[in-house]
Amino acid sequence: MPCSKLDMLYRRMLITRFFEKGWGTPENLLRLFEFRKTISRRESCFRLIPRDYTVDIFKEEKYSDCTILEGKFMTPLELYLPGIVPKQVQNAFFQVILPNKWMNEKYKPLCIHLAGTGDHFYWRRRNLIAKPLLKEANIGSILLENPFYGLRKPDYQQRSNLHNVSDIFVMGGCLILECLVLLHWCERNGFGPLGITGLSMGGHY
Repeated sequence: MPCSKLDMLYRRMLITRFFEKGWGTPENLLRLFEFRKTISRRESCFRLIPRDYTVDIFKEEKYSDCTILEGKFMTPLELYLPGIVPKQVQNAFFQVILPNKWMNEKYKPLCIHLAGTGDHFYWRRRNLIAKPLLKEANIGSILLENPFYGLRKPDYQQRSNLHNVSDIFVMGGCLILECLVLLHWCERNGFGPLGITGLSMGGHY
């Protein structure tokens, strides 16, 4: 069936255009679907990330209401599926918001907050979620920069518009493994209990 001329005109008028380049290469899709068998099972997925996975904390700033750390690490998905993660997406960046004083030194609760659709960088989650949570409940936060967003957005990409359907699977695979890296980092540094949450797209993942 030929494309509707009205549909083609409508697509050209849209500002936000997702998946303009289609599904992605068949080879990448096959690799992602095969890897999904491992990553979708808790036991096999958990074994993919060593507890001492390298994480680099490159910045620390202390404020009157909190301490903010910034860090990065190589996304594990690139190690298991080389070449499938675009170069600018490969470094996972994150921000940690901690209280200057814990209410109970025995417990240092921390929650990872995943980004919703269109939530680039950290400002929105830091000021609307992390800081109120810190003030009201003395719970720290980790804000993970979403793959294909903010610091991890490829130069060729406009706004949040992913080019290929396969990018969604890359995004999901990155986030699953990156959250495991961060949970291990938290445990090594004495944080806990730990949680993961998200709104919109972040809640889906």
